[in-house]
Amino acid sequence: MSELRSINPIKNGLGLRELRAVVAVAEFGSFRRAAAELGYTQSALSHQVASLEGALGWPLFHRPGGRGQVRLTPAGEAVRRRARRVLSEVEGIAVEAEEAERGASVSIRVGVSQTTAAEIMPAVLQVFRVEYPGVEVVLSDIDDDASVADALSKGHLDLAFSVDPEPDDRIEALPALDDPLVLLTRRDSEIAELEHPGVEVFDGLDIVAWTRRWKGQRELEERWSLWGITPRIVYRTDDNLALQRLVAAGLGHACIGRLAARRAVDPSLTWLSPRELLSPRRIALCYPRHRQLTATTLALIVAIRGQAVA
Repeated sequence: MSELRSINPIKNGLGLRELRAVVAVAEFGSFRRAAAELGYTQSALSHQVASLEGALGWPLFHRPGGRGQVRLTPAGEAVRRRARRVLSEVEGIAVEAEEAERGASVSIRVGVSQTTAAEIMPAVLQVFRVEYPGVEVVLSDIDDDASVADALSKGHLDLAFSVDPEPDDRIEALPALDDPLVLLTRRDSEIAELEHPGVEVFDGLDIVAWTRRWKGQRELEERWSLWGITPRIVYRTDDNLALQRLVAAGLGHACIGRLAARRAVDPSLTWLSPRELLSPRRIALCYPRHRQLTATTLALIVAIRGQAVA
């Protein structure tokens, strides 16, 4: 059996200086360039990294020697991610202290979809308000998932929910919850008794759909085409409430996220989980990669992720 490690490097006299060293070397790929950026000698910076490696018991960088670029080990990548969060929170202390001293109000702007605004944020804000009663949280509608990275990087939003966000150097995306598409229908419909219907049930089925400006709807229709089935789209809408009301009125069925389907607005509605996965749909919580996060923003992130997996 391998020996379990239980080490607290802060108690061993290590702290923010060593964490900044790891982050800088990772960003510049060079001890020399990182030392110049932080204002240390190269030997001093190397000593800081080596001290953290010694405390943890793992190498944090692959060192090729010469002018070769250093690379993070798996342990180093884990340390870098955590170090960036720690440093961001520490730096946020000064920002919030200044705001409190000036009497300035703290505001956090969160980009939300109709589903995340209605199904996640009320419970999140109940928890968050207990600890941060004076923080204003502004929920702003996201017109399109593709605009999330722009809004975050330009400072229009501090946080934002996004479904299956594309990789983007400007943002970090933290997994929040899985929200696969399910089939919403009336409890008295001809398909309501099917336990796990196959995709063939969609062929010729009247469907209330989202408009095609949404990437998820376009991808769903492409899957239908690949499966060789042709649902009959009778109505399209951008409004979640309207879509559910149309289904409740018996005007068609709909493919919506499981999160919204579980809390359907009308008692006449139920949902079915198709045998074939229509779309995995993972909701992520995104924030700007190169902008400092305040301690209150980090606390809101923790509250959101706690509620999302509850």
